[in-house]
Amino acid sequence: MRKLIILTPLVILFIISIFLLIYLLSNKDPNKPPSVLLNKNVPNFESNSLYNPKIYINYEKVKNKKVLINFFASWCLPCKVEHPLFFELSKRYPDLFILGFNHKDKIEDAKKYLLEDGNPYNFVGVDKDGMIALEFGVFGLPETFLINENGKIIYKFMGPLTKEIILNEIEPLL
Repeated sequence: MRKLIILTPLVILFIISIFLLIYLLSNKDPNKPPSVLLNKNVPNFESNSLYNPKIYINYEKVKNKKVLINFFASWCLPCKVEHPLFFELSKRYPDLFILGFNHKDKIEDAKKYLLEDGNPYNFVGVDKDGMIALEFGVFGLPETFLINENGKIIYKFMGPLTKEIILNEIEPLL
């Protein structure tokens, strides 16, 4: 009985180590978890404008366009790191519709952030309760999605975008 008590933690540690080794050898990138929405239709969404609550956007208004959707917030430091890259994207790809969803943020803070750092988005929607992000399967901020003209999600990235990610992963899809 005493041997069993001593061996049980060792066996459990061995099993955990095997699973960890398998994960490490599988070359999985934690920034690219599998998304159930990849290559699926965009979820239906509707959001009021950050600047004018009487104006809204939904999927029908961006149908048949390439759309880059970015979930951000004024309190999100990684969002501020990637923010200037959206200006570059909008200059290089004027036909790309860049849609920002301000996620669980105070309206005043979001407006101040975009006033100070500039607004690269064609439209800024409000996701005050996080329900739009939930429909997209957002885990944390920032998160970015690329939608093709057929309304399919063809790319998802978790975390702040970099020039390399845009050049190597997003631009080939544009």
